[in-house]
Amino acid sequence: MNDWETGRTMAAKPRVAIVGAAESDLGKTPGRTALQLQAQAARLAVMEAGLTFKDIDGVFAHTEGVFPSLLMTEYLGIKAKYADSTSAGGLSNCSHIVHAMGAIEAGLCSVALITYGSTQASDASRKLGGVADDPRSPRSQFVTPYGQMTPLGYYAMAAQRHMHQYGTRPEQLAEVAVSARKWAQLNPRAYRREPLTIEEVLSSPMIAEPLHVRDCCLVTDGGGALVVTSVDRSKSLKKKPVYVTGAAENQSHQFTPFAVKDWLDTGLAATAQRAMQMAGVTHKDIDVVQIYDHFTSGVIQALEELGFCKRGEGGAFVTGGHIAPGGTFPMNTSGGGLSYGHPGMFGIFLIIEAVRQLRGECGERQVKDAEIALCQGASVVFSGHTTLVLQRG
Repeated sequence: MNDWETGRTMAAKPRVAIVGAAESDLGKTPGRTALQLQAQAARLAVMEAGLTFKDIDGVFAHTEGVFPSLLMTEYLGIKAKYADSTSAGGLSNCSHIVHAMGAIEAGLCSVALITYGSTQASDASRKLGGVADDPRSPRSQFVTPYGQMTPLGYYAMAAQRHMHQYGTRPEQLAEVAVSARKWAQLNPRAYRREPLTIEEVLSSPMIAEPLHVRDCCLVTDGGGALVVTSVDRSKSLKKKPVYVTGAAENQSHQFTPFAVKDWLDTGLAATAQRAMQMAGVTHKDIDVVQIYDHFTSGVIQALEELGFCKRGEGGAFVTGGHIAPGGTFPMNTSGGGLSYGHPGMFGIFLIIEAVRQLRGECGERQVKDAEIALCQGASVVFSGHTTLVLQRG
């Protein structure tokens, strides 16, 4: 009998199953390409599922370059029936889960491989000014001439707005970074594991007021991969499945939210509501949360928009070790983009950590009896959001 038939916790029938999840080498990987890191992670994820590349018939890839899904199919020798190279910033791989779910349910593919890879640290390619753009584009005409740093400057402006409107304090932002570091200290694969204090965050160099260096995500190399298939197929595979029971996404613009009156209204709340409604769960059912932590201020905003606390209460919510190990709200348990690693885009690593938590594979950082996880992926500058609800099989 299945979990949704017993009514143990699951209120909705699962849509698809994640049966493989793996990272490549992380940190700094000189001499390795993003393609090689993706391939390394892909091999590990496929092996973990007890499959081979011959079983893969759908490829969903995201990395710098043209047509990454087609490149992955060629590099790995996959004969794909379906390919998706959706590129929408950090949420891309989260959205690939949604798209793979649709493709599998429509019969367009049966086993999907989702990959990401980047060597930004080794290449020293992460620049404050962002990427070059067509001089005729809206961003080049109306933003770049004024010196805005992408995406850092936008998030700094939103953080200033939050602080002005709700009294959020810099030390509350620092709490997010310190909590992430405490989780990272329990994760042998985390890039930064040395102790970190609120005072050290606040004394680190200011990058874009009010965001200090330690308020910002790391820049590392790394790759990740996921294998997704139907619920029926998952029952015969090697690993205990993790079910996708809820998923929702939205996109609204590219870089600059010109049409948004208040930059604190991000559209995230709508995706959370839809994903949780699809999964048939409420906030009290969620055991572990993985939030895209590109900046500490973004975490506070996300907690509010996801509905875990009211607007303006995010700063108080993260204080006192509430989101750290031993607190009552396990969040970003790998150490997140602030301490575990951030290879350009972090979406796939949110899902990998959630899968491992639901399988009970996280050792010292394991959340006891974790059955339901929520993952929130974000795009460039409040450009889009994807929320996923995952359930232990």
